[in-house]
Amino acid sequence: MPHVEPGMLVGLFGGSFNPPHQGHQLVADIALRRLGLDQLWWMVTPGNPLKSRRILAPLAERLDLSEAMAHDPRIRVTAFEKSLNSTYTAEVLARVKARNPAVRFIWIMGADNLRDFHRWQNWRKIAMTFPIAVIDRPGATLAFLSSVMAKTFDYARIDEHDAGALGALPAPAWTFIHGPRSRLSSTAIRKGARTS
Repeated sequence: MPHVEPGMLVGLFGGSFNPPHQGHQLVADIALRRLGLDQLWWMVTPGNPLKSRRILAPLAERLDLSEAMAHDPRIRVTAFEKSLNSTYTAEVLARVKARNPAVRFIWIMGADNLRDFHRWQNWRKIAMTFPIAVIDRPGATLAFLSSVMAKTFDYARIDEHDAGALGALPAPAWTFIHGPRSRLSSTAIRKGARTS
Protein backbone atom coordinates (compact mmCIF):
# COMPACT_ATOMS: atom_id res chain seq x y z
CA MET A 1 0.00 0.00 0.00
CA PRO A 2 1.18 3.55 -0.56
CA HIS A 3 2.74 5.37 2.38
CA VAL A 4 0.40 7.60 4.37
CA GLU A 5 0.67 9.66 7.53
CA PRO A 6 -1.84 9.72 10.41
CA GLY A 7 -4.63 12.22 9.87
CA MET A 8 -4.39 12.18 6.07
CA LEU A 9 -7.53 12.11 3.94
CA VAL A 10 -7.21 9.52 1.18
CA GLY A 11 -9.57 8.72 -1.68
CA LEU A 12 -9.83 5.10 -2.75
CA PHE A 13 -10.65 4.80 -6.45
CA GLY A 14 -10.79 1.17 -7.52
CA GLY A 15 -11.59 -0.53 -10.78
CA SER A 16 -10.47 -2.75 -13.62
CA PHE A 17 -9.26 0.20 -15.71
CA ASN A 18 -9.45 -2.04 -18.76
CA PRO A 19 -8.18 0.22 -20.25
CA PRO A 20 -7.89 3.42 -18.21
CA HIS A 21 -9.04 6.52 -20.07
CA GLN A 22 -9.62 10.26 -19.70
CA GLY A 23 -12.98 9.61 -18.01
CA HIS A 24 -11.12 7.90 -15.15
CA GLN A 25 -8.68 10.81 -15.01
CA LEU A 26 -11.60 13.24 -14.85
CA VAL A 27 -13.18 11.34 -11.92
CA ALA A 28 -9.81 11.42 -10.12
CA ASP A 29 -9.35 15.15 -10.77
CA ILE A 30 -12.87 16.00 -9.56
CA ALA A 31 -12.42 13.88 -6.43
CA LEU A 32 -9.07 15.50 -5.59
CA ARG A 33 -10.46 18.99 -6.05
CA ARG A 34 -13.93 18.68 -4.50
CA LEU A 35 -13.05 16.41 -1.55
CA GLY A 36 -9.78 18.10 -0.52
CA LEU A 37 -7.84 14.82 -0.60
CA ASP A 38 -4.22 14.49 0.49
CA GLN A 39 -3.85 11.43 -1.74
CA LEU A 40 -5.92 9.40 -4.17
CA TRP A 41 -5.13 5.71 -4.50
CA TRP A 42 -5.89 4.58 -8.06
CA MET A 43 -6.42 0.90 -7.19
CA VAL A 44 -6.08 -1.32 -10.27
CA THR A 45 -7.80 -4.59 -9.49
CA PRO A 46 -6.49 -7.97 -10.70
CA GLY A 47 -10.09 -8.93 -11.57
CA ASN A 48 -13.72 -8.08 -10.97
CA PRO A 49 -16.06 -10.89 -9.82
CA LEU A 50 -18.90 -9.24 -11.77
CA LYS A 51 -16.99 -9.08 -15.06
CA SER A 52 -15.51 -11.65 -17.44
CA ARG A 53 -11.77 -12.27 -17.08
CA ARG A 54 -11.54 -13.25 -20.78
CA ILE A 55 -11.53 -9.60 -21.84
CA LEU A 56 -9.23 -8.41 -19.08
CA ALA A 57 -5.84 -7.08 -20.21
CA PRO A 58 -2.82 -8.16 -18.13
CA LEU A 59 -2.51 -6.34 -14.80
CA ALA A 60 0.97 -4.98 -15.61
CA GLU A 61 -0.35 -3.40 -18.81
CA ARG A 62 -3.29 -1.75 -17.03
CA LEU A 63 -0.94 -0.49 -14.31
CA ASP A 64 1.44 1.04 -16.86
CA LEU A 65 -1.42 2.74 -18.72
CA SER A 66 -2.87 4.07 -15.45
CA GLU A 67 0.55 5.41 -14.38
CA ALA A 68 0.83 7.26 -17.69
CA MET A 69 -2.46 9.06 -16.96
CA ALA A 70 -1.75 9.97 -13.34
CA HIS A 71 -0.22 13.43 -13.68
CA ASP A 72 -1.18 14.79 -10.25
CA PRO A 73 1.53 13.98 -7.67
CA ARG A 74 -1.19 13.14 -5.12
CA ILE A 75 -2.30 10.14 -7.19
CA ARG A 76 -0.73 6.80 -6.25
CA VAL A 77 -1.34 4.05 -8.81
CA THR A 78 -1.27 0.70 -7.05
CA ALA A 79 -2.22 -2.96 -7.42
CA PHE A 80 -1.74 -4.00 -3.79
CA GLU A 81 -5.06 -5.85 -3.99
CA LYS A 82 -3.24 -8.66 -5.82
CA SER A 83 -0.99 -9.28 -2.81
CA LEU A 84 -4.06 -9.44 -0.53
CA ASN A 85 -5.37 -12.34 -2.60
CA SER A 86 -8.93 -11.06 -2.67
CA THR A 87 -11.15 -9.78 -5.47
CA TYR A 88 -13.93 -8.50 -3.22
CA THR A 89 -13.88 -4.77 -2.51
CA ALA A 90 -15.35 -5.14 0.99
CA GLU A 91 -12.49 -7.45 2.05
CA VAL A 92 -9.83 -5.24 0.49
CA LEU A 93 -11.23 -2.09 2.11
CA ALA A 94 -11.46 -3.78 5.52
CA ARG A 95 -7.74 -4.60 5.29
CA VAL A 96 -6.89 -1.06 4.16
CA LYS A 97 -8.71 0.38 7.18
CA ALA A 98 -7.19 -2.15 9.61
CA ARG A 99 -3.67 -1.37 8.37
CA ASN A 100 -4.19 2.41 8.50
CA PRO A 101 -6.43 3.11 11.52
CA ALA A 102 -5.35 6.76 11.86
CA VAL A 103 -6.09 7.66 8.22
CA ARG A 104 -9.45 8.92 6.95
CA PHE A 105 -10.64 7.24 3.76
CA ILE A 106 -13.36 8.02 1.22
CA TRP A 107 -14.50 5.41 -1.29
CA ILE A 108 -14.83 7.00 -4.75
CA MET A 109 -16.87 5.60 -7.58
CA GLY A 110 -18.39 6.69 -10.86
CA ALA A 111 -22.17 6.96 -10.98
CA ASP A 112 -22.23 4.07 -13.45
CA ASN A 113 -21.15 1.80 -10.56
CA LEU A 114 -23.83 3.17 -8.25
CA ARG A 115 -26.52 1.40 -10.30
CA ASP A 116 -25.08 -2.03 -9.48
CA PHE A 117 -23.48 -1.30 -6.11
CA HIS A 118 -26.09 -3.46 -4.35
CA ARG A 119 -24.74 -6.47 -6.27
CA TRP A 120 -21.32 -6.11 -4.66
CA GLN A 121 -20.45 -8.48 -1.84
CA ASN A 122 -21.17 -6.82 1.55
CA TRP A 123 -22.09 -3.51 -0.10
CA ARG A 124 -23.94 -2.35 3.01
CA LYS A 125 -20.81 -2.96 5.10
CA ILE A 126 -18.78 -0.77 2.71
CA ALA A 127 -21.35 2.02 3.05
CA MET A 128 -21.40 1.65 6.83
CA THR A 129 -17.59 1.79 7.04
CA PHE A 130 -16.50 4.43 4.52
CA PRO A 131 -17.92 7.77 3.41
CA ILE A 132 -18.63 7.48 -0.32
CA ALA A 133 -18.29 10.06 -3.09
CA VAL A 134 -20.15 9.23 -6.29
CA ILE A 135 -18.92 11.18 -9.32
CA ASP A 136 -21.35 11.81 -12.19
CA ARG A 137 -20.89 9.81 -15.41
CA PRO A 138 -22.80 10.12 -18.70
CA GLY A 139 -25.99 8.09 -18.76
CA ALA A 140 -25.87 7.47 -15.01
CA THR A 141 -26.92 10.82 -13.53
CA LEU A 142 -30.29 9.49 -12.38
CA ALA A 143 -28.68 6.47 -10.70
CA PHE A 144 -28.32 8.44 -7.49
CA LEU A 145 -32.11 8.70 -7.30
CA SER A 146 -33.10 5.22 -8.46
CA SER A 147 -30.34 2.88 -7.24
CA VAL A 148 -30.87 0.49 -4.34
CA MET A 149 -27.91 2.07 -2.52
CA ALA A 150 -29.30 5.60 -2.93
CA LYS A 151 -32.71 4.57 -1.63
CA THR A 152 -31.28 2.50 1.25
CA PHE A 153 -28.94 5.26 2.42
CA ASP A 154 -31.00 8.28 1.39
CA TYR A 155 -30.89 9.53 5.00
CA ALA A 156 -27.07 9.63 4.87
CA ARG A 157 -26.69 11.68 1.67
CA ILE A 158 -25.14 15.13 2.04
CA ASP A 159 -25.43 17.95 -0.46
CA GLU A 160 -22.58 18.08 -2.96
CA HIS A 161 -21.84 21.65 -1.87
CA ASP A 162 -20.72 20.10 1.43
CA ALA A 163 -18.52 17.47 -0.27
CA GLY A 164 -15.39 19.00 1.25
CA ALA A 165 -16.65 17.92 4.69
CA LEU A 166 -17.33 14.30 3.69
CA GLY A 167 -14.00 13.00 4.98
CA ALA A 168 -14.74 14.28 8.48
CA LEU A 169 -18.13 12.56 8.69
CA PRO A 170 -18.69 9.11 10.16
CA ALA A 171 -20.15 6.51 7.82
CA PRO A 172 -22.71 6.11 6.51
CA ALA A 173 -22.31 9.37 4.62
CA TRP A 174 -22.27 9.90 0.88
CA THR A 175 -22.61 12.55 -1.76
CA PHE A 176 -23.23 12.74 -5.49
CA ILE A 177 -20.94 15.20 -7.27
CA HIS A 178 -21.98 16.70 -10.59
CA GLY A 179 -19.38 18.18 -12.91
CA PRO A 180 -17.74 17.75 -16.27
CA ARG A 181 -18.39 14.30 -17.72
CA SER A 182 -16.47 12.25 -20.26
CA ARG A 183 -18.35 9.99 -22.67
CA LEU A 184 -15.37 7.63 -22.85
CA SER A 185 -15.83 4.12 -21.47
CA SER A 186 -13.49 1.15 -21.28
CA THR A 187 -16.12 -1.06 -22.93
CA ALA A 188 -16.46 1.28 -25.92
CA ILE A 189 -12.68 1.61 -26.25
CA ARG A 190 -12.29 -2.21 -26.28
CA LYS A 191 -15.07 -2.57 -28.87
CA GLY A 192 -13.42 0.08 -31.04
CA ALA A 193 -10.08 -1.72 -30.84
CA ARG A 194 -11.71 -4.99 -31.95
CA THR A 195 -13.45 -3.43 -34.94
CA SER A 196 -10.54 -1.36 -36.24
